[in-house]
This record gives sequence, C-alpha cells and structure tokens, in this order.
Amino acid sequence: MSKEMKRKAEEAKRKHDEAAKHENPEEEAAEAEEVVEESLEDKIDKIEAEVEEWKQAYLRKQADFQNFTKRKENELADLRKYAAEKVILKVVEAVDNLERGVAASAETKDFDSLVKGVEMTLNQMHGIMNAEGVEAIPADMGTKYDPYVHQAVMTEASEEVENDHIVMELQKGYKLKDKVIRPSMVKVCKK
Repeated sequence: MSKEMKRKAEEAKRKHDEAAKHENPEEEAAEAEEVVEESLEDKIDKIEAEVEEWKQAYLRKQADFQNFTKRKENELADLRKYAAEKVILKVVEAVDNLERGVAASAETKDFDSLVKGVEMTLNQMHGIMNAEGVEAIPADMGTKYDPYVHQAVMTEASEEVENDHIVMELQKGYKLKDKVIRPSMVKVCKK
C-alpha cells in the first residue's frame, strides 16, 4: 500500500470514529460526566487531605499550648514556693550570729559582749529589712494618728499631746515598699 492510501485510510477511520461518537450523544455525555466525576473526586480527596493536615497541625499546636501552660503553672508554683529563699538565707545568717553570741556568752558569762552581739544582729536584721524594701512606720509621740497605717488599741486623755495624735507606740508597724504589712499599734489621745 502506498503512503497516500494509508493516510487516506487512517483519515477515513478517524472521520468514521468521530461520526460514530456524534451518533451516540448519550455515550459521549456519560464519558464527559465520568471525567468530571473523576476530577471532582480528585479535588475532594485533595481537600480532605489538606483538612486532615490542618487538623493535625491544630492538634499539635493545642498540645504545645497545653504543655506551655502546664510548664508556666509549675514555674509559677515554684516561684511562689521559693520566693522568700533569698530573704530566708539572710535571716539564717543573722540567726547564726545570735546562736554564736549566745554560745560564747554562756561559756564566758560576758553579758556586755552578748548585748553588743545582739545589737549587731539587730542592725544586721534592719539592714536585711531595708534591702528588701521594709521600713518602719513612724509612730512617735505627737505624730498625727493615721488609720491607714496605725491601729489604735487604747485611748488616753493627755495634756502633752493634741487630740487624735499618738501618745505612745505599743508595737512597731512596717511597710513593704508602699504596702502596710503590719500597722503600728498605738495609744491615741482622745480629749
């Protein structure tokens, strides 16, 4: 067969196949529908896979956040538990000094040295308090009574002091920075 004849035969077959396809439009529509269905199923599968990836990523992030929250809660609990550690160590040093002073004076019966040692330890304790922001509340005789920082536990009529002024401090009060942690117990003049 010549090349020309082969080409004509192939072209005739192609035209015949095309004509056969157009003769059966239902079959053609079904094939097109199958192609669309396959394409949609592929897209659905792809979207479902993406959704699953996002879901897993979300669950990982949620677990990470829960772990972070637990870790921070534990750190905060430890911070609360051991917050006073530095101050306690300073107080322990002062207690050590008191114990050494008492032991030394018991052996030598030198009470003047004991008094000096106690005074030194008291100064050390005041230094610790000052370093931590603790200060005494002024409550000297003649100071104006302030119910925010003083606690009146007694009253007394006095000619030496004005009305609503402090006659005597019975127990020192203290502030930690700006907060009253213990009010001064005082006797107040009431006329």
